[in-house]
Amino acid sequence: MQTLYTLASASTNENPVSSKVSSHILNEKLDRTLDLFIIPILYLIKVAEYAETDASHRASKFLVTEADKNVNTKISGNQFILSILANKSFTERVKKLHLENSIDEEWVKKLYQELCKSAEYSHYICQEERNLEAEKNIIRYIWENLMLGNDNFMSSFTDEQNGWEDDGEMIEILMDGLFKHPSKYNFSSLISAEKLEYAHELLNAVIEKDAFLMGLIQTKLKNWDSERVALIDILLIKMGICELLYFPTIPTKVTINEFIDIAKKYSTQQSAQFVNGVLDNIFKDLVKEEKINKQDRNSNS
Repeated sequence: MQTLYTLASASTNENPVSSKVSSHILNEKLDRTLDLFIIPILYLIKVAEYAETDASHRASKFLVTEADKNVNTKISGNQFILSILANKSFTERVKKLHLENSIDEEWVKKLYQELCKSAEYSHYICQEERNLEAEKNIIRYIWENLMLGNDNFMSSFTDEQNGWEDDGEMIEILMDGLFKHPSKYNFSSLISAEKLEYAHELLNAVIEKDAFLMGLIQTKLKNWDSERVALIDILLIKMGICELLYFPTIPTKVTINEFIDIAKKYSTQQSAQFVNGVLDNIFKDLVKEEKINKQDRNSNS
C-alpha cells in the first residue's frame, strides 16, 4: 500500500513508473522497516552495555564513594542481549549499514539512569543466579516502559527515524515476537522469500491491471463523490480485487476483512465502510460472472 501510494504520487500518464522501479521502491520500504526493527534493539543493547561505561566513569572520579566502587554491571552480560549479539545476521546488518550511527548516546544514558531508579532493576541485580526469563524480562521492561512508555523518547525517536509513524505498530509486533522466540529471527530480511514473492506479485498485478481495476471501481461510485474518495481507499480496493482474482489460495473473507482493517488504521473514519461496501459489491459481481476461482489451501493439487 505504501509503495503504491508513493507510485501514485510520483507517476503521471505521460511518465508511468516502470515495474523495475516499483519493485525497487517496495524493497527499499521493506529494508527500511527492517532497520526500524533493528534500531530499537540496538538501543536495548546500548543501555545494557552502558552499565560498564557508568562503572568506569564513576570509578575514575576524583572523590570515589563506596557506591561508585560497587556499580552493579550484571546487565552488561545479559543473556538475552548476548543471544542477539550472537546472531550473525543481526551483527552483519548493523555493521554493513552503520546502524549504530542512528543511536543517540545521550538518550542511552538517560534510559540507563531511569532504569537504575526502577524497582524492577533493583530486583534484577539482586538475583545471584541468571535465568533466561528474568534476563528477558528486564530487557522487555526497558523496551515497554522506558522506551515505548516514554513520550519524550518516542517523540525524539519518531522525529529522527523516518517511517516510524507508519510502521511503529508493526515494529511492536515484531519486538513482541523477538521476546517470545529470540533464536528464530533472520535479520537479513524482514519477511520470508515466499511472502516477498507475494508482495511483488500483488504490486505488479495492481500496476498492470490498473485500468481494468479502476473500471470496476468506477461503476460502484454512483453514491460517492469520486474526487473526494481518498487515494488510499482506492488503492486498497484495487489490491483487494487483485487478491480476489489472482491469488486463488487466499480466502475471500480473509481478503475483505484484512483490507477493511488496513483502511481503519491508515485512512479516514468512513474508509472502512467504503472499502467494505465497494469491495463486497465488486466481489458479488465477480462471483456472478464466475471469475472467482479459489483453491483449498490444504489441497495438494
